[in-house]
Amino acid sequence: MQSRETSDLELARSVLDATRELALELHPHRRRSLRVSLDSSIDRDFGLDSLGRVELLVRLERALRVRLPESLLAAAATPRDLVAGVLAARSAGAAPPDLQVRDLVLGPVASAPDEAPTLIDVLEWHCREHLDRTHIVFEREGVDVELSYRELRDGAAEIAGGLRARNVEPGHSVAIMLPTGREFFVAFFGALWAGAVPVPIYPPFRAAQLEDHLRRQAGILSNAQARLLVVPSEAHAVAQLLRAQVSGLRVETVAGLVAGARGETKPHSARSDETALLQYTSGSTGQPKGVVLSHANLLANIRAMGAALEVTSSDVFVSWLPLYHDMGLIGAWLGSLYHSVPAAISPPLRFLSRPESWLWAIHRRRGTVSAAPNFAYELCVRRIEEAALTGLDLSSWRIAVNGSEPVSPETLRRFAERFARYGFRREALMPVYGLAECAVGLAFPPVGRGPSIDRISRAALARSGVAAPVEDDGADAIELPSCGSPLPGHEIRVVDTAGREVAERREGRLQFRGPSATRGYFRNESQTRALFAGDWLESGDLAYLAGGEVHITGRTKDMIIRAGRNIYPHELEDAVGDLPGIRKGCIAVFGSFDRETRTERIIVLAETRETDPGVRDALRRRIDEIAVLLLEVPADDVVLAPPHTVLKTSSGKIRRSACRELYEEGGLPARQRALAVQIARLALTGVLERGRVAWRRAGELGYSVAWWVLLVSIAAIAWPLVVVLPRQPWRWTVLHLASRAFLRLTATPFRVEGAENLPERGGAVLVANHASYFDGLALAAALRRPARFVAKRELERQYIAGPFLRQLGALFVERFEFDRGVSDAERIAAAAHGGDLVVFFPEGTLFREPGLRPFHLGAFIAAAGASTPVLPAALRGTRSILRGDQWFARRGKVELRIGAPLWPKGSDWASALELRARAYSWILAASGETGSAMAGPPTA
Repeated sequence: MQSRETSDLELARSVLDATRELALELHPHRRRSLRVSLDSSIDRDFGLDSLGRVELLVRLERALRVRLPESLLAAAATPRDLVAGVLAARSAGAAPPDLQVRDLVLGPVASAPDEAPTLIDVLEWHCREHLDRTHIVFEREGVDVELSYRELRDGAAEIAGGLRARNVEPGHSVAIMLPTGREFFVAFFGALWAGAVPVPIYPPFRAAQLEDHLRRQAGILSNAQARLLVVPSEAHAVAQLLRAQVSGLRVETVAGLVAGARGETKPHSARSDETALLQYTSGSTGQPKGVVLSHANLLANIRAMGAALEVTSSDVFVSWLPLYHDMGLIGAWLGSLYHSVPAAISPPLRFLSRPESWLWAIHRRRGTVSAAPNFAYELCVRRIEEAALTGLDLSSWRIAVNGSEPVSPETLRRFAERFARYGFRREALMPVYGLAECAVGLAFPPVGRGPSIDRISRAALARSGVAAPVEDDGADAIELPSCGSPLPGHEIRVVDTAGREVAERREGRLQFRGPSATRGYFRNESQTRALFAGDWLESGDLAYLAGGEVHITGRTKDMIIRAGRNIYPHELEDAVGDLPGIRKGCIAVFGSFDRETRTERIIVLAETRETDPGVRDALRRRIDEIAVLLLEVPADDVVLAPPHTVLKTSSGKIRRSACRELYEEGGLPARQRALAVQIARLALTGVLERGRVAWRRAGELGYSVAWWVLLVSIAAIAWPLVVVLPRQPWRWTVLHLASRAFLRLTATPFRVEGAENLPERGGAVLVANHASYFDGLALAAALRRPARFVAKRELERQYIAGPFLRQLGALFVERFEFDRGVSDAERIAAAAHGGDLVVFFPEGTLFREPGLRPFHLGAFIAAAGASTPVLPAALRGTRSILRGDQWFARRGKVELRIGAPLWPKGSDWASALELRARAYSWILAASGETGSAMAGPPTA
């Protein structure tokens, strides 16, 4: 008995010492003041957040040679709870983790539910095609539990019966507060089956968060007008508290719904435009923003993401992402459901307690696709010991999506380097961009390329909004990853404060549109109005485009506009977090509008446990020094607050706007500098910054006006000469010289590469990508010998363009539809065979958004029929100068690359197809545009 008591006492001392040691590592300045006991709060007294808890449990397991339950990560409130957890684990014994490969690779599915208008129809399609195919696998007490399409359908029908028995009608909202598991999946689809609208909300992580959790969920449930809340049986007390705060709410468990179901339940006959999901953004409080997503929105996004990721039914998705979040719900689960991809899904707590469990799940299941926020990749790099990775094989992992929060280039590099020895390929990493208002995904890079990192000047971005590339990695350089191009069918643009689209490498507000875009926020008209700019939606993010790919620089609502200058909080927060005495990750930098100075003040809210006045003053001085170093101005107010003051979302993101509201309402101590001091400090910088902005805008407008004046003036000279000169070579010389003069007078750098590939005489077909109305002028400036452009027949009848093009020998066709205009094709082939240089834009038309579209086949039929070569030509830069649907010209440079002649291998249809594929591949690589392989039925 005495021995056992001694052992327990030693255990308690070991746990307390380990907890204290970690707390002092994280907060070394508290070495003299830290006085704790077994009943001290892990959160409040030791200052350990979720990641600190992860580190603590790892150390305890290592030191005490015990495997602790995952639930202890969230449940433990004090070191005494940790001691009890260790004792329980010792009594139960530690079962070794199952690391054997049990892959989920199933036979391929020949088709997909491409015609299904709703998620209900998608599930029914699967039940018709492969009723008992495995859909999801998750573990329960070390045993695999599978859920087939049949079981999902049958479970959903039971839940729907229970909902209807409780008077839930089509259109009613049903909130689902369930952990990851079978109950969540059947409850979600059960709501859809009944015609209701599911509203996933997250269950509380631990008891210490109960008050904030209830406040958040009550606001969401009230806004959603939820008729019923589905909870696990063990959450009854929490549910009853919510019920008391939300009028008309009924609380049920899955078992209760199933028990109350009556008879067979047929699925609701939903329309594609009906609401399928209310998705509340994390951090919704006073004015919850429930994104309304229809079946059509969700299916459009799932289909587009599947195309971008080249997903097939032979893939295996591995996920630990929470199901109340868009990436886990739509990207991981519903995406897997649609594409017949088996999914191995585990609870988020498992990953947090053991990050290596994610990687081992990919190993065991032979996972090919997985996704996570940046912090998860960083956690794997920092927290997993080499001993926990022995035998790991990640060679099956072909797509590693990184999204949902700012992507760190350093994290990408470190993850790729560390796990390369375990078969992971850097090319699998895919930084992506998305937002709840577009279902989940909006921009993806090409599969298999790996991260593309842009290194730009911090000063140029802050002062003028220009993403100016820099070569070195000095103090002025910042790195931003490319998030790729818009998903198929979606568009992105970047606009300035006046709503005008900006040129490439200019920062502005990112807007988007497409079939996945929400129609607004549920019962929130003011926020919905702010969301839309015509038919474009505001993302709330700042970005720039480079090579047609999007790079995110910050968020508009987080940006501080001080004295006409844009200031971004992220860097200052990170730097302040490195200060001894400041709690890492518990800093909020935001702007607070000053009515007297009429500009925003920079406020730094930082958590600290320091109480000594001298130490706190020193911290304020260091924060001001860092602000001056990074922003060139000091903070207007530095607020040092106790732990847990900085507000965060459920996923751990800083809620800057909520912190600002707390500050402005007097909820924080404020230190206001004298007005005279503020005005004196702002005067010079304010005038200079406003002057720079005004001068830049005036310059851009002036350039556009001058550009058009020069174009009209040169055209007024060239047009009559082309029309009246008797010989075509003379006419072409006039056009060629006029085009070159225009480029020189507008200060447009123009470089031609591969001009030696142009034949001096003889027939040929030149094909070029089409990005702008400016393309024809650029080609005319490059081609010294006469060329005959292929143009749509409508231009022949125009008063100005018609005579001009006819005199240049243009070949007019019926919109390139050669299957309807065989005579046009024969006429063009004859021209090429007769020695003419024929110029095609085989995409047929131009688009405002980047991307190389599939080529029409006419140019290649003509080349094959005439036995003449095809000259592939790639234009770069013209779209940035004059975009397809705009008339505002911008500065830029133009490059033209002309490839070696591609000779047809015959004169038949197959030869034309092969010739088109070769030309497309060359132009795709040389133009820098995104596209896809030319496959499938030919386009005439």
